[in-house]
Amino acid sequence: RLKEGSDKWGDIDRTPMSKVRRLTAERLTAAWTAPHVTQYDKADITELEKLRKEFGESVAKAGGKLTMTSIILKVIASALKAFPEFNASVDMENEEIIYKNYYNVGVAVDTDRGLLVPVIKNANKKNITKLSVELSELSEKARSKKITVDELQGGTFTISNLGGIGGTYFSPVLNAPEVAILGISRSVIEPVYIDGGFLPRLMLPLSLSYDHRLIDGADAIRFLRWVIEALEEPFKITLEG
Repeated sequence: RLKEGSDKWGDIDRTPMSKVRRLTAERLTAAWTAPHVTQYDKADITELEKLRKEFGESVAKAGGKLTMTSIILKVIASALKAFPEFNASVDMENEEIIYKNYYNVGVAVDTDRGLLVPVIKNANKKNITKLSVELSELSEKARSKKITVDELQGGTFTISNLGGIGGTYFSPVLNAPEVAILGISRSVIEPVYIDGGFLPRLMLPLSLSYDHRLIDGADAIRFLRWVIEALEEPFKITLEG
């Protein structure tokens, strides 16, 4: 339903917003009323990438794809239990903080209709293989227009991975009423000074945006460092998650 027209500079075309684009605009406009801050850091995923490749085949046999996103899903589910203020929402009308006792992690998916965010329910109760399979299934359903409304609702935290496209860092916008979102950019080999010399290490840029009404900067960097340490030392999840 393209409408042709013109303004004082030249010809223009007008087209109605798609339903997905309209809902995205409405939700992001609502989210923008919260004071956003973004914290940036990098994780050394050199050893984790080796493990990802090593165990990728077994996950593929189960029907999923072992990606960095599915691994971070597990890490985030554990981090949210350790930092409950990140698994919450703010009710300004009643002047209350609502802490969620369930851990539903949304993952942004790029589709031809726009950005959709399927939600992995009870991510804390699922192993990485199960998370990989479910993420693959939901992502495909989102792209093929088979995703249900229920599968797009109930999130308590969101992950947005733009690494497959490119970029170094970005400032993701909150997915209201959530109070935090983690952005993942493309990993690159960088020289890192270790034990008296520079070594090539695979570094993953991470961007954590958060609602400053509830989360202070010190808590945000503690949360992000916890996530990074879990990626750099996977045994940490077993110990503390």
